[in-house]
Amino acid sequence: MSRLLLLDGHSLAYRAFYALPVENFSTTTGQSTNAVYGFTSMLINVLRDEAPTHLAVAFDRSRQTFRTQEYAEYKAGRASTPSEFKGQVDLVKEVLDALRITHVEVEGFEADDIIATLTGQARAEGMEVVILSGDRDALQLVDEKTLLLYPVRGVSETWRMDPTAVEEKYLVTPERYSDLAALVGESSDNLPGVPGVGPKTAAKWLGLYGDLSGIVDNVDKLTGKAGQATRDHLDQVLRNRRLNQLVGDVELPVSVADLAMKGWDREEVHRVFDGLEFRVLRDRLFATLDSAESEAEEGIDVVGQRLGAGEVSAWLEQHASAGERTALVVHAAPRTPAGPGEATGIGIAGAEHAAYVDLGDPGALEPADESALAGYLADPARPKALHDGKGQIASLEARGLPVEGVVSDTALAAYLVRPDQRSYDLADLSLRYLRRELRLDDEPAAQGTLDLSFDDDEADRSEARSAMVHARAVHDLADALDEELADEQERHLLTEVELPLVGVLRRMEQVGIAVDLEALERLEGEFATAMQEAQQDAWEAIGDDTVNLGSPKQLQVVLFEKLELPKTRRTKTGYTTDADALAGLYAQTEHPFLEALLRHRDKTRLRITAEGLIRSVADDGRIHTTYQQTIAATGRLSSTEPNLQNIPIRTEEGRRLREVFVVGGEGAGGAGGFESLMSADYSQIEMRIMAHLSGDEGLIEAFRTGEDLHRFVGSRVFGVQPEDVTVEMRAKVKAMSYGLAYGLSAFGLSKQLGISTAEAKELMEEYFERFGGVRDYLRDIVAEARRTGFTETILGRRRHLPDLTSDNRQRREMAERMALNAPIQGSAADLIKVAMLRTEEALREAGVRSRMLLQVHDELVLEIASGEAEQVEQIVREQMGAAADLDVPLDVSVGVGRSWHDAAH
Repeated sequence: MSRLLLLDGHSLAYRAFYALPVENFSTTTGQSTNAVYGFTSMLINVLRDEAPTHLAVAFDRSRQTFRTQEYAEYKAGRASTPSEFKGQVDLVKEVLDALRITHVEVEGFEADDIIATLTGQARAEGMEVVILSGDRDALQLVDEKTLLLYPVRGVSETWRMDPTAVEEKYLVTPERYSDLAALVGESSDNLPGVPGVGPKTAAKWLGLYGDLSGIVDNVDKLTGKAGQATRDHLDQVLRNRRLNQLVGDVELPVSVADLAMKGWDREEVHRVFDGLEFRVLRDRLFATLDSAESEAEEGIDVVGQRLGAGEVSAWLEQHASAGERTALVVHAAPRTPAGPGEATGIGIAGAEHAAYVDLGDPGALEPADESALAGYLADPARPKALHDGKGQIASLEARGLPVEGVVSDTALAAYLVRPDQRSYDLADLSLRYLRRELRLDDEPAAQGTLDLSFDDDEADRSEARSAMVHARAVHDLADALDEELADEQERHLLTEVELPLVGVLRRMEQVGIAVDLEALERLEGEFATAMQEAQQDAWEAIGDDTVNLGSPKQLQVVLFEKLELPKTRRTKTGYTTDADALAGLYAQTEHPFLEALLRHRDKTRLRITAEGLIRSVADDGRIHTTYQQTIAATGRLSSTEPNLQNIPIRTEEGRRLREVFVVGGEGAGGAGGFESLMSADYSQIEMRIMAHLSGDEGLIEAFRTGEDLHRFVGSRVFGVQPEDVTVEMRAKVKAMSYGLAYGLSAFGLSKQLGISTAEAKELMEEYFERFGGVRDYLRDIVAEARRTGFTETILGRRRHLPDLTSDNRQRREMAERMALNAPIQGSAADLIKVAMLRTEEALREAGVRSRMLLQVHDELVLEIASGEAEQVEQIVREQMGAAADLDVPLDVSVGVGRSWHDAAH
């Protein structure tokens, strides 16, 4: 039987907004997304569970309806729409459009009326109807073929209200629910009930007299105070009934026949979910929502074979000759703390054929096969493409099979084309660019063929099949992305920056950085002790040693009920106890409990960081982090397992963690060993890029003369001599200079400096009066990005910002701030990458043993071999300083010491 699913859009979005903490759901552009996330999650669940054939979402057009015309106080008790909710309904509609789900709204009517009208049409067609709504008025629509799903807990639990369930809960049948509500009232609609008349009394009367009309006809027979109250408020009761009765004949722009489920727009789903940063939710959607048809009806067409002994050389000669690009997919043993496991198999795809080579069976290949494979992999004249190839290449190298000639990495290419995308999964990209599922094509008309005739078990055959299918996808995807890169004019970034950087990062990961494990374990113990002391101090401050300092609910009781401290920002779960709120509360009150609580949180974070580092130390006594090139939209590298770019540096205790990262290697400090660590970073790199891009003569002069930048700027802004710039003046202009590159507003500056908004505005006006080039640049870069749709770094790295033309003010303003920031932060990311490439090449040409270990934002950390410190410092200064030709010098600060902390400068 056909089944129509109807959703009340506003009702569900509001429920989601209040069910999910708004502070936990926002994009990097600052757009709150908790309502969108919760609504979409409910949508996925109900589509999975109910499997409808037809679907629509109804929305309220506005609060002004025929009901408010009759009764101005209708729904007047509802609070004003929270600012974080505004704009989220439009985002919900974007999600629905991407999923090709019809949404309907009609001026003068509510979503419930639309649902009632469509329910009537569906009943006439003999369809089942399922309604998902948090509005109890929808109960009146329930019958034997109409079910109401009523959310009762967050976005995950609903009551299934059929006629029996309605009668059990409300003591009346569904068709009489509106009569009952007219008598007892509905607080959510601001419809007052008859004083003294509750659900039981109303239900009893409806049982005696049939319906509300029967009660009205017999109103004089109603006894007691409740009866008299009903007679006194009869006009109110009848008005309630007129207002809560759903309209079933609204003139709609669609009919039930128009609501048949359609296949989603996969490209639009990616675009919308990328913008909302819903990576996990998108995965859930693709995994569970099989009622919509995939655009990709075909799999990957592969003609291939598993190569046995004596077959590798001939196949490679025929299908992987010089100049012909092939694609590789490497299967490997599990990763260890020391790095990727050894390769166990390799899939290779050429222009027409694919092959699988088993590397896990020592007897599978003859010496000639192994030699041919090694020669092919190491030959730079035989171009190769991989997907996210850094780990795969490392797995081959672990088997003694170095790889040269990599001309494409489809994950990196897709990242350059769409840096704001949240997933660069091969299956995702295959669907997006090739319109093919990542599976062997099973369509008879285009079925691929695989020769898997060998005696191994099904698991081995599956691995071979997977490797060849994936390799074919990478091969074809590389061709498609070459065209995209050409359109975006970013091919040079792939070939000259990102691909060469893969080798540099791979070697850094392989080397790792030495750790003084004993010192790290002692430090973890100190943090644990300090955490316990802070907990004890917090308990003593309130005289209660049972409070869980990690429980927001218990903290709310202590802070706002027991201690009666000023309330913080209110959320669905109470007043927030997040870090910023508590820091502000402590600055306001200086209460000892808050001091101890903040100290406890700080020590807890440090201990957790130390514990994670301890677990990450490999058998060689070093930590081997993994660098990721496709995470940050600005082009910055990120670090994981563990994240070494997140080691605290702003507090003294946080900096102590850097003391445990030490020089290592054979005979550390001795002849032929390594004697120190070197830290080199750019000084004020983002402000130097700002000076270059803006062409502001004042900023350029400051950098060229070598003066203290912020003292120089302060002297101009405040009209005093540089030597007369106070510490406070310098701090203000420093905050403003960096803030301007991130779109800082006068209000934001006032909060940051603790001054009035008027004073902050005056300060910014004085700044721009003296540095007009900066003002003009900030204005023009946004205008240019709005015209072209993207920003560019110095090297041409693009970031598309479609929200620059959004009708949603919050999203548009955040996109404008991103347009200000992306060229500056992105250029800084480009420069450090170029610096790494130049430094690596120069170290190799110089024949030194010193080596790069870490990259942390604008800093490089190197391990210095005995006797090479002076030579390496000169190399590093020269290569980092020449990473770009700017109008201002690139100043490089260098420090040397036994530990990372000692090398600080």
